[in-house]
Amino acid sequence: MLKAIRWVVLSVILLALLATAIFYGVLTLSLPSLSGTVQSTSVSQPTYLQRDELGTAVIVAQNREDAAYALGFAHGQDRFFQMDLLRRNAAGELSELFGDGAMEIDENRRFHQFRKRSRAAVEGLPVAHLALLNAYTNGVNDALALQQIPSFEYLVTRTSPKPWRPEDSFLAIYSMYLDLQGRGIERDIVLSTITASFGEEMTAFLTQPSSYQAALDGSEFDITPQPIPTMNTGMLAVAKVTEIEKDALVGSNNWAVTSALTQGKGGMLSDDMHLGLRVPVIWYRAQLNFSENGHERQVTGVTLPGAPAVVVGSNGNIAWGFTNGYTDTADWYKLSADDKTQLETEEIPQKGRSRKWLLETSQFGPVRVINGDKYALSWVAHQSYAVNLNLLNLETAENVVEALQVSKEVGIPAQNMVVADSRGNIGWQLTGALPARAEPKQQLVSTRDYDPRWQQHAKDIPSVINPPQSRIWTANSRVVSVEQDKRFGNGGYALGARSQQIKARLFEKDTFDQSDFYAIQLDNEARFLSRWHDLLLTVLKQAPERFSQDIAELESWQKCACSDSVGYTLTRHYRDTLIDILFSPIETELKAKELSLSLLERQLEPALWRVATEQPASWLPTDYTDWDGFFLHTYAQMRDGLMTQITGHKDGSLKALNWGDVNTLRVQHPFSRQIPWLGQVLDMPPVKAFGDRYMPAVQGRHFGASQRFIVEPGAEAHGVLTVPGGQSGHPLSPFYRTGFDDYANEAQTPLLPGQAIYQILLAPAAQ
Repeated sequence: MLKAIRWVVLSVILLALLATAIFYGVLTLSLPSLSGTVQSTSVSQPTYLQRDELGTAVIVAQNREDAAYALGFAHGQDRFFQMDLLRRNAAGELSELFGDGAMEIDENRRFHQFRKRSRAAVEGLPVAHLALLNAYTNGVNDALALQQIPSFEYLVTRTSPKPWRPEDSFLAIYSMYLDLQGRGIERDIVLSTITASFGEEMTAFLTQPSSYQAALDGSEFDITPQPIPTMNTGMLAVAKVTEIEKDALVGSNNWAVTSALTQGKGGMLSDDMHLGLRVPVIWYRAQLNFSENGHERQVTGVTLPGAPAVVVGSNGNIAWGFTNGYTDTADWYKLSADDKTQLETEEIPQKGRSRKWLLETSQFGPVRVINGDKYALSWVAHQSYAVNLNLLNLETAENVVEALQVSKEVGIPAQNMVVADSRGNIGWQLTGALPARAEPKQQLVSTRDYDPRWQQHAKDIPSVINPPQSRIWTANSRVVSVEQDKRFGNGGYALGARSQQIKARLFEKDTFDQSDFYAIQLDNEARFLSRWHDLLLTVLKQAPERFSQDIAELESWQKCACSDSVGYTLTRHYRDTLIDILFSPIETELKAKELSLSLLERQLEPALWRVATEQPASWLPTDYTDWDGFFLHTYAQMRDGLMTQITGHKDGSLKALNWGDVNTLRVQHPFSRQIPWLGQVLDMPPVKAFGDRYMPAVQGRHFGASQRFIVEPGAEAHGVLTVPGGQSGHPLSPFYRTGFDDYANEAQTPLLPGQAIYQILLAPAAQ
């Protein structure tokens, strides 16, 4: 019997080892070749694809089309599955990979008909851009064709990769529209619902301007307090407290200073776009070296796998970066009986079959039923100018003035573009797809109010060049003037606390270098939460013996989102809990209509602070007789709940609530979230928290700086480009994790690539 048991155990071990060997063997066979020669009819001259120790794709070509081919080849080798997800996410084709579980997402995406729009965008391209896009596409597909075995993601999903098409590159851009503007298209619906249920006074109260304003021209909205509206007692009585999502997806920063404030000849730019972090990271490091019109060009920065352009980078003369603009780019129009609509059939592919889905459309946009009435969505992403390849124009721009001029019709989601040049100039421009319609709507309106200029790209683009203060800054809040805001509208601006903090840092010194800029990117001082910290201390000191440990932690909180700060955790979560409870009557009403206050949450600070400090009787939750009791009980429940969540019980040392553990950064592969044991192979190591929402160092559990970029054009050798992950999506690639340690340890990774250690010759083949 004992021998039989041993034999079974040994057999299981041997089988496990065999399975592991087969698994790694298959993975090894799917690794791309990084050296050698590839012949192709899609290149006109010998072209080189080199990689340094980070895996940076260094491309040496004789012309831009060949460089596009090589970039497509590199993307296809290292990131094809990521590219596949981007195009499928926008097109509504995820079910073909993941089955029925993705059908709801696919139906949501089909509402926008992005594949149809992508095909039209390709047909409308100028000849030169179409040739470049075709070259890029051929590069992707040639790399795909050389794979002996598909990458492991296709083995896991039991599917096969499909060739890349030119239209798919625009789907990748549409995927960015969904990330950056997709949630905001419901903002007008939420505001109209609040007005209908609680009155115009409540809507005005919830959206009132705050003192956190940092527009470039210094203009400010009037913040004279208005009466707090009375809360409906019936709605207060039936309110259910649920967590209102705290939107982390507002965090990008960029700024620049002129040469008057640097030690060199050029202006200096910093850009750190904050996005959801996953494996592989969204951006791909690249340097393009090519000839054009007798000029030798070198463009270094990050690219989006799926698109042939450098998104953020430097060409030696200018450097450019972006933050999301959050202007109002969507309106909903109520259809009348006279407004004609039509039904269109969308065919959604699934594994082994397809499903037909009907979409109602109109001349104003796709149609959705809201509160029993039909409304059409006019969104900038649906317009003909939404996507193009005009971002390529920045690669050859010589100075700030030229950069702002050539980027006026760039087809990307509306962004704050900041530019610096080697001559010492800096500039800002609202850049991307912006409608020419004259007046943004903040609530649902009638088709009688429709402005046909929706179908035209705006010409009145605001910009600033070399402001008197020699400094420019943006951080997702309002950048335009108060007057310009009437024209471009609030599409969900960030609060402005982060912008104010960056602005303050830029006025603390008269001279900056790259390390100074990096320090601002990593700035986690909790200026915004200071008044909430003081309020919480005042609350707890009403019961000093009961909360002695809590008071001690708050008094030593370090005023930062530091890893070892317990006081920061307590302050941050107390404010979040107050939002959930005090606005629960409104959230309950919205939830009943499948909406949420989360779309306004980042702008609720003025209303929240006034309710917490003025304590109107009608807002006091029904379970309490006075505000002091409410504040104390709310804190105790919040703390006990948080302790239980972190430790499994409510008792014990509060040290368990240090911010580093509560908000640990986990950069995960999408598959490991569904199959946890894969995390050991696929995920990046966890990193203790070093930032939060309302500070330059924005960081959440799965969110943070997708790159940290700093450069003085003309002095790229001193530039910085730190990325939170490796170049390759293949777990056995030497470039799967490269770069992540620098990011986690707050080190500066050089912008310029190092010495080439791999090289592929892409040689013209006889036709």
